Amino acid sequence: MYKHLLVCLDNSDHSNSAVSLSVAIASASGACLTGCHVYAARLHNARFLEMEDGLPPEYRKEEELRNTREVHDTLITKGLKIISDSYTAVFLSSAAAAGVQAIGVSREGKNFEELLTEADDGGYGLIALGRLGLGALPSSRIGSVAERVTRRIRKDILIAGSIDFDGPILVAIDGSPASFGGLKTALELSRVFNRPVEAVAAFDPVFHQSAFRSIAGVLTEEAGRLFRFNEQEKLHEEIIDKGLARIYRNHLDTAGRIASSLGFSIKTTLLSGKASDEIIKHARKVSAFMAVFGRTGAHATAGLDIGSTVENCLRELACHVLISSSEFVPEMKQAPSSIDWTDEANEILSRIPQFARGIVKNMVEDSARNKGLTTITASFMREVRKRMDGQ
Repeated sequence: MYKHLLVCLDNSDHSNSAVSLSVAIASASGACLTGCHVYAARLHNARFLEMEDGLPPEYRKEEELRNTREVHDTLITKGLKIISDSYTAVFLSSAAAAGVQAIGVSREGKNFEELLTEADDGGYGLIALGRLGLGALPSSRIGSVAERVTRRIRKDILIAGSIDFDGPILVAIDGSPASFGGLKTALELSRVFNRPVEAVAAFDPVFHQSAFRSIAGVLTEEAGRLFRFNEQEKLHEEIIDKGLARIYRNHLDTAGRIASSLGFSIKTTLLSGKASDEIIKHARKVSAFMAVFGRTGAHATAGLDIGSTVENCLRELACHVLISSSEFVPEMKQAPSSIDWTDEANEILSRIPQFARGIVKNMVEDSARNKGLTTITASFMREVRKRMDGQ
């Protein structure tokens, strides 16, 4: 699974949780660990120099200032290094107790920058760090270091919470190669932590309805006729929303087949609503131990750091979160039988807007299979449309 893990240390509860999770992964996979703590001696020295003008007059003499600078520099630099070594010693002790090979690294500089440099230089497969650090406030959701590293890193990253919940490992599925890559990672982690895996997918049937209600309030009568508003609205309500449910159900079925091919049995759950909101609520409901996401989703654009669902869940979930950077493209299940379309039926299909055409085609073909038909005619399409209109 992973051969070399980087663990970010600061002795906070969340960081200590990251250590525990990393030691468990390394113990199960034979990986080695590197614990890294970053301290900022130069920053403290710079701040001290900025404060010199506010010192009492007797301390602002050049000789006094020079002595004070030397003492402060020595104490801060050595003191912070001693603290860093102490954090590392505790980490190494935890790894040794589990029989895991580990080393410690201390770096001086800006914390998230040094962690990213270490991550890039060290060839690590997984970066683990706490969601919050020692500077966390009661209102904090995610620390600045965790968020900055998460957005910039292009390796798997584990953001540890401070509590081990007793539920499953959730993995979010949206049909993208990144989500199926996350599924394979979740399956490997289920062996490590002896937790079941539950694949969840969420589609939003309300979004299109809300969008159309908003549009209705601004369209002129002429624009409404050109846009064929009533026809478009019914297309969304009767076809697209139902088609979305079927698409995401198929994604979950694909996840189940992938798991089965690898010797796993997983639970699948289809959620209805805004993806991040539904995943957050479901994770809380089942007391998820960990949530696994692909870095970006099905609608990602080039250059995107993390997807919006990951971003929202990362801030609100209390469980551990793993963001996978791997991708997997499964073999798609073939349709049960071939369906022919007459020229007249294809002509009707071509009048449907491009964005909905595939969904309509699948629904008509499903209806034909249910009736045992192998050819779709114009009259059959009109029959399907009448059923959908409630006639």
